[in-house]
Amino acid sequence: MKTRMNPGSRLRLWDPHRPVNWLIVAVLVIIADQVTKTLIVRSMELFQTIPIVPYLNLKLLHNTGAAFSLLSDAGGWQRWFFVLLGTGVSVFILAWLRKMPAGQGALLPLSLSLILGGALGNVIDRVIHGYVIDFIDVYYGVRHWPAFNVADSAITVGAVLFILDSLLDSWRSAAGKRDDAK
Repeated sequence: MKTRMNPGSRLRLWDPHRPVNWLIVAVLVIIADQVTKTLIVRSMELFQTIPIVPYLNLKLLHNTGAAFSLLSDAGGWQRWFFVLLGTGVSVFILAWLRKMPAGQGALLPLSLSLILGGALGNVIDRVIHGYVIDFIDVYYGVRHWPAFNVADSAITVGAVLFILDSLLDSWRSAAGKRDDAK
């Protein structure tokens, strides 16, 4: 005997109001980050450079510091400091995603998920290796941007989206106040 499903109760594969769906985004970032790092480590020597296209190389580096190698010569304590910091930020983001209101748009949870996945991708490196594996080398002439990885890219895109969401909220709020004043 066939049963008919109520159209309103259809199973949707993606529901932006379910926090677990945003965790999938974070897990995909972690997987992409760890897979690319593994491929690079298996196929390159430390400091080896492989030109890809103009202005872009692959270059395997180990970063014991934070962004732009900040604190890379700090003597080792920074490893566990950055592990704790990344873990703390991740716990905060998980709690934020869990308490996200049902009417929240997709931009904020997407930004938080990208930051979460990137933070945990780099935490995994620090715990396993004691450093973060960087391999994307963007340059112009003789000037090179500090090398980075997929996790760093996700954090950066997530931060930009977070700022954009904040600006959009401010603009909407200001527009609403103008409309209320009329």
